[in-house]
Amino acid sequence: MTIRTVSKGPFAGQKPGTSGLRKKTRVFMEPGYLECFVQATFNAIGGASGKTFVVGGDGRFFNREAIQTIIKMAAANGAARVIVGQGGLMSTPAVSHMIRLRGTDGGLVLSASHNPGGIDEDFGVKYNVGNGGPAPENITAAMYEETTKIDRYTIFDAPDVDLGTCGEVGLGGMSVEIVDPVADYARLMESLFDFDRIADLFRQGFTMRFDAMHAVTGPYAKAILEGRLGAAPGTVINAVPSEDFGGGHPDPNPVWAAALMAEMMSQAAPDFGAASDGDGDRNMILGRGTYVTPSDSLAVLAANAHLAPGYTRGLAGVARSMPTSGAADRVAEALGIACHETPTGWKFFGNLLDAGKVTLCGEESAGTGSDHVREKDGLWAVLLWLNILAVRGQSVSQILAEHWQRFGRNYYSRHDYEAVPSEAAEHVMGALEAAMPGLPGKTVAGLEITQADSFTYHDPVDGSVSRNQGLRIFFEGGGRVVLRLSGTGTEGATLRVYLEQYAPPGTAHDLPVDEALVKVRAATLELTGLQDRIGRSEPDVRT
Repeated sequence: MTIRTVSKGPFAGQKPGTSGLRKKTRVFMEPGYLECFVQATFNAIGGASGKTFVVGGDGRFFNREAIQTIIKMAAANGAARVIVGQGGLMSTPAVSHMIRLRGTDGGLVLSASHNPGGIDEDFGVKYNVGNGGPAPENITAAMYEETTKIDRYTIFDAPDVDLGTCGEVGLGGMSVEIVDPVADYARLMESLFDFDRIADLFRQGFTMRFDAMHAVTGPYAKAILEGRLGAAPGTVINAVPSEDFGGGHPDPNPVWAAALMAEMMSQAAPDFGAASDGDGDRNMILGRGTYVTPSDSLAVLAANAHLAPGYTRGLAGVARSMPTSGAADRVAEALGIACHETPTGWKFFGNLLDAGKVTLCGEESAGTGSDHVREKDGLWAVLLWLNILAVRGQSVSQILAEHWQRFGRNYYSRHDYEAVPSEAAEHVMGALEAAMPGLPGKTVAGLEITQADSFTYHDPVDGSVSRNQGLRIFFEGGGRVVLRLSGTGTEGATLRVYLEQYAPPGTAHDLPVDEALVKVRAATLELTGLQDRIGRSEPDVRT
């Protein structure tokens, strides 16, 4: 076994986004592509010498091969230890917990999250820092800088490590520790939630369906829901991770989890339904005949978190991404705590969590979490909902109805226009931004515009400023639209349009969502000229 230095690089376009570097799988498989990005990551953090890293992935195509490469590169770069999930599997929230539990220097997560997997689909690599959260902008900027000038990488020439058996092996001077990816995470969940109360709920005949979407959460959900809490066998479906997620799209929303959605809207629906995504950090929540938007879920969890043992002390504060609806803001106001509005990207919550300013965080893109880790956590959200259901003894629809009666309802929908030619998408955004100074006071589609801006975030902890985080237009009467370009796709641009209309307590809370949003949507189409500029007015995905 020898250390080999390979001349390679740089590769163009290795700029990490809000969730690391994502490209088509075949791009990552190009000789030296993954290696140069990993080497650039090590270089950007001052080297790997003497450090300990957690490495895990969601099991998608190329996951095992990439982990073997990272292990050998860590050894060649002088790392002291690498902790790897058995079989190369470890959910993103479990990686975050392992980093924090073991006090490691950081970790590498191999996933493209909710994007499809396969040789012709998507792959990704993300670096998490010592607090367990995604690398902040100063580190991702340093990583990108390194990718632009890298011309070599170092790797250990050695046979692959057996990842199938838990234990410890040596690779040069480095220890490779293969761990059960579920055990420590399950113990953390048991410390936060009343497992006895939830188990009683299931013993009383409560029924549930959890769709793991052929992704990494399957083993976690089987072990916790069916194993520890006693949910009926078969509660967890699609529980075995596969390299192509069963040929599906592991995104927990009504479109891609259509079978679960159909079951929950049927006469034979169980009491509760949920799903998680490719790497286990997102969630979808359903009741019998009821879909809970991620924005409403965050608000309901904030209002009821004190019912779970881990949160009886109350919440320090709440944070939400800017495109997420204002539902959580009203809960925070009632609780007398702050609600922080951040750019999209979980890394922006890290400073707030570390500073003790917030306890719960959430994004409209189905990510919810708390200060137990520094990532969003799909199964955590499901377990908190179960804890609340067990204590309150009500259905999901009853809890939602009472919540809206008290706080009002934020009707909300996200429209995704996918694979839009980048030039056309940028033209839509640029034209709207240029018009913004003259919009306040104008009436469009019967709605008066009260405010229009490009969102800028001032971090209250470190004073950093993040500009150009999305375009916002507010309307008289509680309406709002947000437009932003997403960085989580791998081809073209995804233009996301977020529509919102607030209905105060005492007004109608049972309207069809499209009906409640019809004026806001009409104003948006008129303001943006989507039909003319991108050739379509209907989104590819509507959630």
